[in-house]
Amino acid sequence: MTSETLAIDGGSKTITNKLPSFLTAEGRTFGEEEEDLLLESIRSGCLSRNGGRMVLGLEKDFAAAIGVKHAVACSSGTSCVHLAIAALDLEPGDEVIVPPITDIGTILPVLWQNAIPVFADVDPCTMLLDPKSVEANITGKTRAVIAVHLAGAVCPMDELQQICSRHKLVLIEDCSQAFWAQYKDKLVGSMGDMACFSLQQSKHMTCGEGGLMVTSNDAYSERALLFADKGWPRHSGKMGAFRFLFLSQNYRMSELNGAVAWAQLGKVSACVQRRRKAAESLSAKIADIAGVAPPHVPAGTAHAYWLYMLSINAASGTVAATFGEALLAEGVPAWVRYIVDPLYMSPVIADQKTYGTSGYPFSAFSHQKFERGLCPNAESALNSVIAIQWNENYTEEHVSQIAQAIRKVAAHFQTKK
Repeated sequence: MTSETLAIDGGSKTITNKLPSFLTAEGRTFGEEEEDLLLESIRSGCLSRNGGRMVLGLEKDFAAAIGVKHAVACSSGTSCVHLAIAALDLEPGDEVIVPPITDIGTILPVLWQNAIPVFADVDPCTMLLDPKSVEANITGKTRAVIAVHLAGAVCPMDELQQICSRHKLVLIEDCSQAFWAQYKDKLVGSMGDMACFSLQQSKHMTCGEGGLMVTSNDAYSERALLFADKGWPRHSGKMGAFRFLFLSQNYRMSELNGAVAWAQLGKVSACVQRRRKAAESLSAKIADIAGVAPPHVPAGTAHAYWLYMLSINAASGTVAATFGEALLAEGVPAWVRYIVDPLYMSPVIADQKTYGTSGYPFSAFSHQKFERGLCPNAESALNSVIAIQWNENYTEEHVSQIAQAIRKVAAHFQTKK
């Protein structure tokens, strides 16, 4: 077997032109719709949600699109998760079960409420929460489970719903990476007690920074709305110190962000469809390549492909990080191994870098040892995956170039065996 010289070894790059990126206009869907609403907002003179119409319109239409009663807009995806956790009014030391493979924004809000993140392991094929591990980690202090729909793949919601119902736990969906993904024809965000969406620059719909928490629970919605606005029930008309009802934040979304996000809402479905079509095309093109595998899509689900998680078979003798670095050199935009290590290895968690030197709340309540080996499936999966950046504006030519680069790198490593 012969192979071309890899770009990383001095050969020619497979992809010479930069692909559309979430950081450039070529990789986004901004247009006249966003411009018109932004201009309307600026001309109105009111750029605050309190007095404007953009954020209110976004909240109403987003809730309707998901199929729930309420949406609460906020300043980021991380603050969105904080709204959901704060809506539960937890006691210090209460526990929330979380996955070890996600953005740190899923975990930090638990700590900000002085609760404890408890890490459950994942299914090694999908890197999504393993229901058996979730149930094994439930204690008398468990109050909620956060199901992260990672990279656009959908968690096993039937099993997680059954577990949460059986143990009287709140199920929170983190849909930040999975806009318009589906589970048995249900949109993500419509199946949990609450759900969180991020509007950060790289997401399927974006306003640069922002978030949307959705729920059909009136009490959760009311508390989240208050928490995002300093605990101030503005509708009551109260002034003076007595209007600040409980410890809370200022996570309000501005009218400028609301305008862009509201316009983006009309485009997100088509965006996801284009991402899915391009990803499925790539999966077909690389299906015969030994040693690599496309993202596993469980039956009955529709993937949203925020990232394209390419798996490298360790049994082939190829190290994923080495394969990924070679792909990068060929011009394929990727995050090699995604987050590298499970989040419980981060200093904020493993070394309890929280409030001064107190280690609180870990030092007072945690029962897990945050060290390598805690979630073996997660550790193994991260060692075998390459996160290819995906985009709604990839053409079939772009997809073919990515497939060609994967084939070139795979052939090289097959030759070296």
